[in-house]
Amino acid sequence: MVRSWYELSEYVQLRRVNGLSLSPDGTRLVAPVSDLAPDGRSFRNALWEIDARPETEGGTAPRRLTRSTKGEAGAGFLPDGSLLFVSGRPDPEAESSDESGTALWLLPVDGGEARQIASTHGGVGAFTVARESGLVAFTGRVLPRSEDQEEDAEARKARKEAGVTAILHEALPVRSWDSDVGPDHPRLFVAEPPRDEDSRLGDPRDLTPDAGLSLLGASPALTPDGSTLITSWSVPAGGGSTRDEVVAIDTATGERRTIAGGPDEELEFGGPLVSPDGTRVLLHAGSEGSYDGEPRDHTLWLTDLATGAGRDLLADHELWPRDYAWSADSSTVFLVADQNGRRPVFRVDVATGELTRVTGDHGAYSGLAPSPDGRYVYALRDAWDAPPAPVRLDADAVDGEPTPLRTPGSELSMPGTLTEIETTADDGTRIRSWLVLPEEASEESPAPLMLWVHGGPYMSFNGWTWRWNPWLLAARGYAVLLPDPALSTGYGQDMLRRAWGKWGPRTHADVMAITDAAVARPDIDAERTAMMGGSFGGYMANWIAGHTDRFKAIVSHASLWQLDGFSGTTDYPPVWEREFGTPLAQPERYRLNSPHLSADRIRTPMLVIHGDKDYRVPIGEGLRLWRDLLLHEVDAKFLYFPDENHWILTPGNAKIWYETIFAFLDHHVHGKEWVKPELL
Repeated sequence: MVRSWYELSEYVQLRRVNGLSLSPDGTRLVAPVSDLAPDGRSFRNALWEIDARPETEGGTAPRRLTRSTKGEAGAGFLPDGSLLFVSGRPDPEAESSDESGTALWLLPVDGGEARQIASTHGGVGAFTVARESGLVAFTGRVLPRSEDQEEDAEARKARKEAGVTAILHEALPVRSWDSDVGPDHPRLFVAEPPRDEDSRLGDPRDLTPDAGLSLLGASPALTPDGSTLITSWSVPAGGGSTRDEVVAIDTATGERRTIAGGPDEELEFGGPLVSPDGTRVLLHAGSEGSYDGEPRDHTLWLTDLATGAGRDLLADHELWPRDYAWSADSSTVFLVADQNGRRPVFRVDVATGELTRVTGDHGAYSGLAPSPDGRYVYALRDAWDAPPAPVRLDADAVDGEPTPLRTPGSELSMPGTLTEIETTADDGTRIRSWLVLPEEASEESPAPLMLWVHGGPYMSFNGWTWRWNPWLLAARGYAVLLPDPALSTGYGQDMLRRAWGKWGPRTHADVMAITDAAVARPDIDAERTAMMGGSFGGYMANWIAGHTDRFKAIVSHASLWQLDGFSGTTDYPPVWEREFGTPLAQPERYRLNSPHLSADRIRTPMLVIHGDKDYRVPIGEGLRLWRDLLLHEVDAKFLYFPDENHWILTPGNAKIWYETIFAFLDHHVHGKEWVKPELL
């Protein structure tokens, strides 16, 4: 008997496409694809080649390019079409294996054997290639006092032999998501491309020996001739916060100048992308908002590389760009942005600012790669009813349809149907939602409803997710409601203003309004409802638990509970404080929005889930929530993951995560006897 993909043992084995890069000649795409490692205990990435032609035009099947136990990530091309990638695989030609982390590898155009071409003792991170000269720039982590790689090796050895793991911090951030910041920090190196088929990169030159913490999270870009490197650069801004600027660095001299941002600039800048003609830089520009002013906002900024003069490329549009790319002739910018529960592709005429929507379907696009002849844009497309897969788009289309390419990922049929519903909130705002329905849902056999609230909170429920997949619930008979309430992107800035600084009350009203609309349907069972969410969605799970008893069960994952405690322990509190202020100086929003203040009103059974390595929402939030539920004698359970972070990423733990939720729902929604998952 063939088992369906939504059986958990099958689900974790599905191939997952994670990115897209186009070769210089525009004939082949390369994508990192993850699947289950041979030991079944982790996921592993490999690089696959995808024919840029659809099957109807002779496109061939995808071909796996790399194999190693460590896996491969990232993909970029030298001008001759050689493929670069990063991997932690051992170098068979190395005399010793004392180097740690990932290195930069090259796979020749004709295939052949991959070889290591650059490494640092702290590992290689992001890299980029000059499109014409082939100069390579990459980030490498170096201990602060080290002048070169030899000193760095000696310092690492001394720490190891002395048994020292301590890190002395003199500025924020201390942690990021699930990683410690330090003791080493990224620097930017440049090196000439390999001279022949057997050589490594030229001797790397450190362009940023004074970087300190300035390059955390930076993604460098090079001009086509390699003469200038562009990167984001964090600058201290007082009160433990930083300000992100963008700098241009002369790759010959190391001379650095700021081209966007400054102490008097309201916007912060990052994500540089140099135009193919080398004259302009496209930047992501944004504001984190202010306590008494406007909420967060993001746009694209066009900067003249020579003068630093810039302008808002989306000045007349309320779009939050998520991904963007230049056309080959530098006249057009392609971007994706959330819009009405979708994430379409748009194009902007650089000269006139005219904006056109390229895709007209319900897909969510990413990984934009315009072809060198200007005819096409390649991208990954996903949707709530389709996992990410490569497609080809007509670059000149208006509300066009994608042409599928042959994918190395998993092509799946859904165990149900996808539809949309909407309602009007109490303040007159339109609230829309996706609704996943199981196959058997009908007026004669209405389905129990599971309400999900998305994380962020500044995002939209508009595309496929492997971590929170509603079809696994639909296969078990549940309808799943996926709303975009207040704070959701893709509906203009007013949708953010409605709940800026008042997360709980406003978002709760929106979520309850769309839930009312869902349970009014004849194919939904209004008496059997449950709710779950993670991160901000977990915050809303906690808020909802303290403000209504309409649900049979609530699942709260990686959730905020006591906001005044959370504000000082999250990985980068200054961003949080732009909206909420500090608990001592501005306690009003903490009193208005903290779910823990309603702990004594919770009656709904709750499943609390948290990972110990979660630095975005630290474990203390889950522990305090669990303790407060016990003190108030709530029927609750705590699923704790000692080695997971904000997300549950390993296959075994992902299965247990779903199995525990299913068992909890069976017990409280369907009235079945509680059965603990076998491996717990």
